[in-house]
Amino acid sequence: MSVYERLSDISKKKFVVLIDPDKPTDEQIVDIVDKSKKAGVDFFFVGGSLLLTDSLDHCIKLIKKHCDIPVLIFPGDSLQISKWCDGFLLLSLISGRNPEMLIGRHVVAAPYLKLYGNEIIPTGYMLVDGGCPTSVSYMSNTTPIPHDKDAIAMCTALAGEMLGLKVIYMDAGSGAINPISTEMIYKVKNTVSVPLIVGGGIKTPEQAAAMAEAGADIIVVGNALEKSTEKLKEFADAIHDIN
Repeated sequence: MSVYERLSDISKKKFVVLIDPDKPTDEQIVDIVDKSKKAGVDFFFVGGSLLLTDSLDHCIKLIKKHCDIPVLIFPGDSLQISKWCDGFLLLSLISGRNPEMLIGRHVVAAPYLKLYGNEIIPTGYMLVDGGCPTSVSYMSNTTPIPHDKDAIAMCTALAGEMLGLKVIYMDAGSGAINPISTEMIYKVKNTVSVPLIVGGGIKTPEQAAAMAEAGADIIVVGNALEKSTEKLKEFADAIHDIN
């Protein structure tokens, strides 16, 4: 089964742990992986808005050494490419109007992705206001969709699906104060037929469960687990129980 087939299987909600390869030590990565295996985590996403070290390959290989959970790159820029991953989210930032994020950087990355043979998942990436400026809004030079403008989010996601993008990823951004509202998630999910990924600003298992209940197919949690992995299983159980 391909990574996309596993990602798009709607028979159950999925929990993704996001790892910024710059932040955890090797010991912390192994701890996250061990707890993720026990909790039944479905995928790892690896990437960050800005990497300061050459740690991407090492992080991916370390994860794969200790588990068989699929690892996908969630790239912050065109340099975040690795032949060691199981799949690559090729993000088109459809919520913004910066052409570099719509097609420009993809042109640079495409030859390397073809060379490495990564499974490519064309992804419509939508940045939603989470209550504060985030790294991704600054680095991408784009304005997030206002948190209460559900119609803009719905039409943006629909346009992305019509353009042939295989997944819609709604993100409040790393460090967001507020997660994306369940109302917006519900309306977007009922507008598109492709899998819906939601992340950013999710601090509690209860918030994650509410998003899954509203229609998110895949929930991504990163910051909430960086300081402590104690609630990792609680997140997994809360999301998987919605099924």
